[in-house]
Amino acid sequence: MKLNDTLKLVLAVMISELAGVLGSFFTIPSSSWYIALAKPALNPPSSIFGPVWVVLYLLMGISLWLVWKSSSSKKKSGLWLFAVQLLLNTIWSPIFFGAHAIGSALGVIVLLWAAILLTILMFKKASKIAGWLLVPYILWVSFAVYLNFSIWMLN
Repeated sequence: MKLNDTLKLVLAVMISELAGVLGSFFTIPSSSWYIALAKPALNPPSSIFGPVWVVLYLLMGISLWLVWKSSSSKKKSGLWLFAVQLLLNTIWSPIFFGAHAIGSALGVIVLLWAAILLTILMFKKASKIAGWLLVPYILWVSFAVYLNFSIWMLN
């Protein structure tokens, strides 16, 4: 692995993890507002979310790196789609936890899900492994769509 590739890997992971850090400023699952919300039966304990997201952001960063270093003609489109989904990912927490706008957050997370799917499809054209590394992410976001929808309906 060339030093350039190593720096790209570190930067790609840092970019992805930074999205989580920014979102975490608004994510306060112990807040009285969140605690008071009616939640679905499958709502996991709050302590699960942090570790899961750290791993997902790591996988996202590795996936980003694989596409970034590829010579695929689909690289540029894939990187733009990745940026879009990362932006949607980052703004969900301030909307849900910060603004308490559960319905708006639901709209954002549905767009996020679609953007992740498009990113996976584009990334697979540049690197099959990069596409597969995003599958746990879309599965978790699918579960998060269920949670967001359920909380919206229950409240």
